[in-house]
Amino acid sequence: MDVYLIDGTYELFRHFFAVPASADVSSQEIGAVRGVLTSVLSMIERGATHLGVATDHVVESFRNDLYPGYKTSEGVDPQLLSQFPILEEALQAMGVVVWPMVEFEADDALASAAANAAKDNRVGQVLICTPDKDLSQCVVGTRIVQLDRRQSITRDEAGVVAKFGVGPQSIPDYLAVVGDSADGFPGVQGWGAKAAALVLSRYFHLEEIPKDWRQWDPSIRRARALSESLSAAWNDALLFRTLATLRLDVPVFDSVDELCWKGPRPEFDAYCQRMKSPDLLRRVKSAAARLG
Repeated sequence: MDVYLIDGTYELFRHFFAVPASADVSSQEIGAVRGVLTSVLSMIERGATHLGVATDHVVESFRNDLYPGYKTSEGVDPQLLSQFPILEEALQAMGVVVWPMVEFEADDALASAAANAAKDNRVGQVLICTPDKDLSQCVVGTRIVQLDRRQSITRDEAGVVAKFGVGPQSIPDYLAVVGDSADGFPGVQGWGAKAAALVLSRYFHLEEIPKDWRQWDPSIRRARALSESLSAAWNDALLFRTLATLRLDVPVFDSVDELCWKGPRPEFDAYCQRMKSPDLLRRVKSAAARLG
């Protein structure tokens, strides 16, 4: 079996800006919810048997306590935020396992689920369905990979190196110095993507970079400036790496068997009626019927 781990937050954002607005019978906006449900269903129709969806039930997490500039829900369209609990309930009604995150982030749940699933010898491949660069740190060889469903790109460990210039183990260090505008931390001044890739491809982690720039690999240009900049921002760099490092201790599941899709729950009919989605209900029941 293969295990598909879906970034529900990314999917909800993507569909919110990609599909037309649509209201349910109570005039609640549900266009993005319906889009995500249809997208997940299409995976099941194409043969996905084991899958789970992680969402940011609350955008803020423990990282906001570590760094005041970390991302929040401020500025997010209320019509988008209002669809998170609806999506979580609707997916559960459709029979899909959902991890709504409050203390942690959806990325932490995906990272934990990927690590757990990879331990099971019955699992052929773990596919983390998101283009989010943070999840690249979870890639392991060809066993745990990233799948960008929108662009039909599968990225294994060699693909991570090709994209970022560093391996998965160095992604948190890479993000620490380059910064991540989506998550709200700036990185280290003077460290762009090329410099970070060049340095961290030789010294995999921040602590392994020689303190004396004269001991750096001579092929690294601007060694003195990069070293001085990193030294001046050392504590910030370590903090940013902590922010970028995904947790692997989120309680998600005890066995991959829990991720097996067995069809919708009885309440899914009511959800489809509420969303005015009879075709979605028909397709889900048809997919369930094929399970035998």
